[in-house]
Amino acid sequence: MGALCNAQLSDTSITLSLDDAVRIGVENSLSLRRSAIDVSVADNRLWAEIFPSISASAGVDYSGPLVSNAGSWGLRNNSPSANLGLNLTMNAGIPFAMKNIRLAYEAKLLDYEDARNQLELQITKSFYGLITERNNLSVLTDVVNLAELQLGRDTIAFNNGLIRELSLLNSRLALANARFVLSGAMSTYANRIGDFLVLLGLTQYSEAELSGEITISKVELDAERLIMENLLRRPDIVGRRRAIERLETAEKQALFSSRAPSLSLRTSWNRGLVKPFADSLSAGATLSIPIDPWIPGTKSSQSVRNSRLAVEQAKLDLQSTETSAAAQIRTLAANLGNLWDSIEIARLSVEVAERSYELADLGFRNGTVDSLRLDDERNKLANAKQRLLQSELSYLNMILDISAALNVSWKELME
Repeated sequence: MGALCNAQLSDTSITLSLDDAVRIGVENSLSLRRSAIDVSVADNRLWAEIFPSISASAGVDYSGPLVSNAGSWGLRNNSPSANLGLNLTMNAGIPFAMKNIRLAYEAKLLDYEDARNQLELQITKSFYGLITERNNLSVLTDVVNLAELQLGRDTIAFNNGLIRELSLLNSRLALANARFVLSGAMSTYANRIGDFLVLLGLTQYSEAELSGEITISKVELDAERLIMENLLRRPDIVGRRRAIERLETAEKQALFSSRAPSLSLRTSWNRGLVKPFADSLSAGATLSIPIDPWIPGTKSSQSVRNSRLAVEQAKLDLQSTETSAAAQIRTLAANLGNLWDSIEIARLSVEVAERSYELADLGFRNGTVDSLRLDDERNKLANAKQRLLQSELSYLNMILDISAALNVSWKELME
C-alpha cells in the first residue's frame, strides 16, 4: 500500500489530496508503464549496432575411400573438431547509426515525460472539477435549507390565517424542487468520483473524499516574454527539433553507409579433438567499394536524396509548429485576462444577489413580499454562486492550459 502514502484509508473510501492523486495516478498508469518499457528497449539497442557476431560449432569430418580393400562399405577416417569464429564489419555510417539510436532513445524518453505531464494535467483538472462540484453541493444544500426555513414560516403563517393555501403549496413545491436538484447533483458527483478513482487505478474503493480548495488570485502574464523564455521547452517543439537531428543523422548514415567503403574482418580458430591435436587459425579482410550509389537514378542514390528532402520537410514542420505555438500562447494569455473580468463580475453578482435576498426575506417577514418573489431571489442567489464557482474553475483550467503550452509548472504561474 506504499502508493497511497499519506492517504487516509477505510474499507471502501479514501481521502485524497491533489499530490496524492497525481502520485497514485502516475504509479498506476498502464500507458506510462508501456512507455517506460519502450524507453528501456530503445536504450538497449545502442551497442547492438557494432557488437561483433560470434559463433561456435563442433562437428565430425569424414574422409577416405568409400570401399575398402576388404570390400566393406563406409568411411574409415573421421576427425572431430571444434570451431570458434568472430566477424566484425566496419562502415563509415556506423557512428551515425549509433547517434540515431541515441536520439531515438531520447525521443522515447521525451514521449514518456510528455505523457506523464499530460496525465498529471488530466488528473489536476479532474480533481479541481470535482472540488467545484462538491462546492456546488454546498450551494444546493443551502438552497434546500432556505427552502425548508421558508416552508416552516409559511406553515406558521398559514395556520395563523396570514397567507393563502396557494402560497403554502408553492413553498412545498420549491422545497421539493430544491431537494430534487440536490439529489441529482449528488448522484452526478458520486458517478464522477467513481470515474476519477478509475483514472487513478483505485477501483477497490467505492468513494473518495477530496481534501483541497480552489484558491484563485489574479495572474498577470507577459505573453511575449513567456514565448521568448519557454517556447523552445514545449515538448512538441523539442520533439520536432530532435526529429530534424535524427533525420540529418539518418541522411549522413545513408550517405556514408551506401557510398563509403566498408571493411569486414573475420577470424576463425579450429581445433581437432583426436590425438594428435591439430589447431588451425584463419583470418581475412574484405574491402567493399559500392558503385551504384554514385550513379544518379539508382535505388541507393534516390534513398540519399529522399533523406535530404525529409530533412527540409521537417524544418518546415518545425517552423509551422513554432508559429502555431506562439499564437496559441498569446490567445490563452488574452483569454486569461477576460476570464478574470468574468470572475470579478461573478463576485459582484453574488454580492448583489445576497443583498437582494436579504431584502426580499425582510420584506417577506413584513408582509410586503410574497413567497414566489422570495423563492425567485433564492434561486438567483444560488445561480450567482454557481456562476462564480464555474468562473473560478475556468480560470484555473486556463492557467493549467497555459502551463502545459509553456511546459512550466502551473503553481509557478499562480505565484
